[in-house]
Amino acid sequence: MRTILITGQGGTGRTTVAAATALRAAREGTRTLVLTADRTDTLGAVLGVPTGPDPVEAAPGLTAWRPDAAARFRDDLTAFQRRATTALDLLGASRLDAEEVTPLPGAEELALLRALRDAALSESYGLLVVDLPPAPQALALLALPEELRRYLRRLLPPERQAARALRPVLGRLAGVPMPAEWLYETAGRWDIELAAVQAVVEDRATTVRLVAEPGPAGTDAVRTAATALALRGLPVDSLVANRVLPGATNDAWLGALAAQQRKALDEWRETYAVHEVPHRGHDPRGTDDLVALPVPGVNTAPTPVEWPVIDRLADDGVLVWHIPLPGAIRDELDLIRRGDELVVTVGQSRRIVPLPSALRRCTVAGAALREGELRVRFAPDPGLWPREK
Repeated sequence: MRTILITGQGGTGRTTVAAATALRAAREGTRTLVLTADRTDTLGAVLGVPTGPDPVEAAPGLTAWRPDAAARFRDDLTAFQRRATTALDLLGASRLDAEEVTPLPGAEELALLRALRDAALSESYGLLVVDLPPAPQALALLALPEELRRYLRRLLPPERQAARALRPVLGRLAGVPMPAEWLYETAGRWDIELAAVQAVVEDRATTVRLVAEPGPAGTDAVRTAATALALRGLPVDSLVANRVLPGATNDAWLGALAAQQRKALDEWRETYAVHEVPHRGHDPRGTDDLVALPVPGVNTAPTPVEWPVIDRLADDGVLVWHIPLPGAIRDELDLIRRGDELVVTVGQSRRIVPLPSALRRCTVAGAALREGELRVRFAPDPGLWPREK
């Protein structure tokens, strides 16, 4: 199954582009699901068919789904209280009834991740189009599975489950109770669920489409988003320039705005595959309007993001890790080696990535940002590197 994640600048018609993309694929014969996490039914308004917690057919071959975050949050909290009965009783805690639970911030995003996983596992669709929040929130959402799994491994290491029989003894020796069995079971179940979501996000057939209006604000938003997506290893297969004004006009004000858009479009074409969607003079509503939008089709041969390690031992005595970071600025870049991990920070984005096995036996010898690519040099550690005989 192919997955297209659609995000970009806020207020630029991301949902409209997602719906038009899904409709085009469905009309071309691909069984398609379009998925959103909006609390309001923006997707339904665009498609002309109300959407909700149950998938609905929006057009032949096209299904639309807007998961109910509140219901899922209530179910999760109820299940948690049931599993933690003993601990809650010891604390004298009062149970929350399902009827009094309201979703916390972030519940919509978690519901979207689970729906994405469920859709992928169902194998009912050939294409999944995901209407993500604006880029800053979307990036945090896409990073969540990897980061939560890392936190779980640090806080509740799976290997410690092997000491189950020793826990009562260790608890008496330490004078404090050891983590309960249900805690490890819950962590294990969460890890499995998060791994399934992470597999969909990181799949080689998953791509991202950025939506922005041409102009200074759009240019800044695109650069920031593209760099952050590259840091997560997510390829941008196209940049959809939405609401593009016609170039020829007798109105001086519109002419100046169109000229500003053209300047941004020329800059974007130097880096991205740009697809222009003209301004329709009104907000598209219904399938007839969506069909008229010239959104790009599905890329049948996406190019995944690669982070290759180049062997330059013979020439320079180092291994060079190439990390593509288009749009990155040197002053916003920071690197920290932490054991077998590399902490990479670009502006407001940060990712902790495990080192490839060969680089774990090396020391960092320097780094440089060249042509939109971070190149980190590693020198073999004589104490760990195998010696030639």
